[in-house]
Order: sequence, then structure tokens, then C-alpha cells
Amino acid sequence: MSDQWQYQLRLYLAHELAETARHDAGAPALGTLRRILEKHDATMKCQLDAFANYVAQAEADGVERYPLYEWTKATIEDPVKKAKHLKSFALHIKGREVYPKEEADALEADLRPLVDGTAITRLSRHDTNPANNPQMPDRFRKPQA
Repeated sequence: MSDQWQYQLRLYLAHELAETARHDAGAPALGTLRRILEKHDATMKCQLDAFANYVAQAEADGVERYPLYEWTKATIEDPVKKAKHLKSFALHIKGREVYPKEEADALEADLRPLVDGTAITRLSRHDTNPANNPQMPDRFRKPQA
């Protein structure tokens, strides 16, 4: 059954490198990381920026059409969660947020040697299997009509 799932890799960067990556994906400080991402036609998206974009879009379009609005807004307003998500970067391949296992495996194999615990602190893999993903807390769920 695992063939049905898609995957996403995430990198966790030290504060200084995270700030660089958020504002200049082509920065020389990203060096080998940038070259590996280019090789796989991959880009990085800061999780906090993605959340903030979602909230802004929801507010522009009408929050009632965005079921994760309240939860996402609460996340970006929480200082502890904000600090955590500022250093977390979702890796997109060919513009896709999730991708086949083979693509995730190849990118992960090239990135794993860069995880030094200092500049790149961690690399994680996530899948689309609902059983492996946290659910939104009940306090943010809208009652069913």
C-alpha cells in the first residue's frame, strides 16, 4: 500500500542559514545545498512563510473557505511555534509539494551527507498517509452542519 503515498522532505536550518535561505535562495552561503537542489529541480519553502501566505490568502478571499485558517493563524502567532517553523523548509520537486518515493529517495540520498547538526540540523521525511500526520486540534474544527 505504501506505493500510493507521496512524500515530502524537510530541512531544518540554523537560524542564520534559515534567514539567508528565506531571502536569497541563490546565496553563496547555501553552496552545496543549492547545487543539490538544482540537480533535483527542487526548491525550498520556509514553513512559516507558507503558513503566513495561507493566512493572507484566506483573509483576502474570505476565511470561511479555508478550513485551516484559525489553526494556521494561531500557529504563526505563537512565538515558540514561529521560531520552530522559521527554521523548517519544505522541499518541493518540480514545483510539487509532494512527490513519488523514488524522487524523495534520490534527493534524500544527496542531502543526507550535508546534515551536520550545525548549519543543517536535521532532515525529515513526511508522507501523505493520514495515519502518520497529526490532525488539527478539536478546538479549531468547525462544527458540522
